[in-house]
Amino acid sequence: MAQVVDLRTDARPGALVIDAGALAGAVMGTWRGRMINEYTSSTVFAGLAEQLAALGHAEDAAACREFSGEEREHGIACGSVLAAAGGEAMFTMAEPKRMPVHADTTPRAAVIRNIISICCLSETVAVSLIGAERMEMPEGTLRELLTKIWSDEIGHARFGWTYLARELPQLTDDERAAVERYLPVAFAALEAHELGHIPAATSWPAEAAAYGLCDGADARTLFFETVTEVIVPQLAALGLRAEHAWNERRSA
Repeated sequence: MAQVVDLRTDARPGALVIDAGALAGAVMGTWRGRMINEYTSSTVFAGLAEQLAALGHAEDAAACREFSGEEREHGIACGSVLAAAGGEAMFTMAEPKRMPVHADTTPRAAVIRNIISICCLSETVAVSLIGAERMEMPEGTLRELLTKIWSDEIGHARFGWTYLARELPQLTDDERAAVERYLPVAFAALEAHELGHIPAATSWPAEAAAYGLCDGADARTLFFETVTEVIVPQLAALGLRAEHAWNERRSA
């Protein structure tokens, strides 16, 4: 059931002042989208924590519960930017995302599939895109806010790669095959999600970088570079047929 998420009490602008003039609408739209994306990600990590706990991986589950709290705080922080720009930090959230159970394989292979999708793919891309945006932003309160989000996303991505390197060698041949079978699907979902949030024709004047607005074409280029130059090689180094999976994503 859909629910209204009202962050107006928590997401207060405080000392943050944004007077974006003609860019105000774009600033509000951008940070509203980030607020929704970050806040709803908290449910994803909560679901992953449950799956890890069911495997008996208590420390990993605790880490993901912490990540869930961080994502909620990211949503509130983005809501504070939205409020500072003149918007309202509230939205309607569809039924919380349920973590895929991947009934075609074992629970531990299913968890590895989910960790690849969430941490090794989505969070690694987030690190790249947010990091590039942060570099373009001048020193100040907004950059400090973005730096905190970026730092947390680095931790989420690192967790995934560490878990994958530790657990992948423990899989049976059938489980490993199930993981590889899923990779084109995961890549296709990643591409659809990211490009859906990065309009190709979006470009802004130079001062827009101070408000977190980025050139759409540049962001898309960085997305593809992150996948092909960072994610695919790291998966391949772990023995997965990642390049083949990326090339096959359109037919997944």
